[in-house]
Amino acid sequence: MPLRDSRRAVLLSQKFFDRDPRVVARALLGKLLVRRTPQGLLVGRVVETEAYLGTGDPAAHSFSGKTPRNAVLFGPPGHAYVYFIYGNHYCLNVSCLPDGVPGGVLFRALEPLVGLETMALARDIEWSGKDDLRRISSGPGRMAEAFGITRDRDNGKDFTSPRSDLQLRNDGYRVRRVGVTRRIGILKAAEEPLRYIIYGNPYVSGPRAWAART
Repeated sequence: MPLRDSRRAVLLSQKFFDRDPRVVARALLGKLLVRRTPQGLLVGRVVETEAYLGTGDPAAHSFSGKTPRNAVLFGPPGHAYVYFIYGNHYCLNVSCLPDGVPGGVLFRALEPLVGLETMALARDIEWSGKDDLRRISSGPGRMAEAFGITRDRDNGKDFTSPRSDLQLRNDGYRVRRVGVTRRIGILKAAEEPLRYIIYGNPYVSGPRAWAART
């Protein structure tokens, strides 16, 4: 996917995230995750997301109510919620819905576009070119590591702030086909069709079968 000038890509607004997580998860496909670092920009295009529906969703971290750990999901929309899983990697999410109403979207995979060598180094991958691109950010743990995402550093950051070093932007890329499948990597409510992918994209994680596509 070609990248237009990332510096001219439009910062997503809080209003963009103040919607049902299913709507936001689909709309995020094709958008850019941007990290500003002293070494330069890291940019990846979102190719896979999962929606989590708050207190009515047994798989959501907010299902049992508000706690210090999940408080970001109950706060204003457009903020980063980061958690540590399986004792070995972080996962990046964004809060949705109005302040006080929990909901979120998990970022599952990116297509790396800018800062490839820096990302590969963060992933401890010996860089040899395009053959290694899928290993950089295909999967929630991989992409978090490639972008240096940690809970201490990033939990609660505002994706919509021009001052933030972690942003979500729109460079005008249009997604032609969206695939919809059940969520993967979870046990509760896994059958729900809440995983969204750019159809046919090689950077999508996990199984390649699609339950539905639109």
